[in-house]
Amino acid sequence: MLDPTLISPPDTQVVQVDELTVRITNSTAELTQDASALAIEYLQSLLTQQETASIILATGNSQLQFLDAIARNKDLDWSRIIVFHLDEYLGIKADHSGSFRYYLHHKVEKRVKPRIFHYINGDAAEPLQECDRYSKLLQQQAIDLCLLGIGDNGHLAFNEPNLANFKDKEVVKLIKLETKTRQQQVNGGYFPHLEAVPNYAYTLTIPTICAANKIFCLAGGKHKAEITKKTLENAIAPNFPATILRQQPQATLFCTGKNPIELARYYQN
Repeated sequence: MLDPTLISPPDTQVVQVDELTVRITNSTAELTQDASALAIEYLQSLLTQQETASIILATGNSQLQFLDAIARNKDLDWSRIIVFHLDEYLGIKADHSGSFRYYLHHKVEKRVKPRIFHYINGDAAEPLQECDRYSKLLQQQAIDLCLLGIGDNGHLAFNEPNLANFKDKEVVKLIKLETKTRQQQVNGGYFPHLEAVPNYAYTLTIPTICAANKIFCLAGGKHKAEITKKTLENAIAPNFPATILRQQPQATLFCTGKNPIELARYYQN
């Protein structure tokens, strides 16, 4: 049974922008309520039809409330859920507070105990072999749900605008991070200063993300309004990677704020 606190807000606006479904709520709290309710309902439905479900989780401040909401739900059978994550810094240890492994281990795995959590080993001795190992794990089953955020420069996972490839043949690869992306990690409180943020990272590629059966992208808060606007209005091109979502009929963008609401009215007229 679905937790009654996770019922989607009644005044959620839903519009279609190209192939992308856009759900607009009045606050980040309502966004969390909406996205977590739909995610839990979807996963519960899947588990009535198949033995396991596979999900990819994102990290960052945009995901905190969502991860907390799904971890608090008592009706989702996590023992039947296989978990992956989107990206990880190159050369970073699992116990580093800025590591995405550290983040997800403490925010999710310790709380819900999934069937298995496949981590990208950021400090692997052979990074290219680690890309290959993780690629093979991802290819062993369909991904049922992929969670995303949008970076300040429009990146998805760590697919940076100068390096994103909508037709990438790789499943997982190494990326050189832009200064803006590294600064975002400092601003989020995960590193003390820019020099402490690694220059390179592992990332799932755009085609890997888009191959998921369902995609939920969370972009709540006033600070994401301009990024959401660009995602919905810019030309669909690698120089703003998030625009690829408009070609994904299985994707839903969850957003808040004045600009998205104005856009909703525009697309409805």
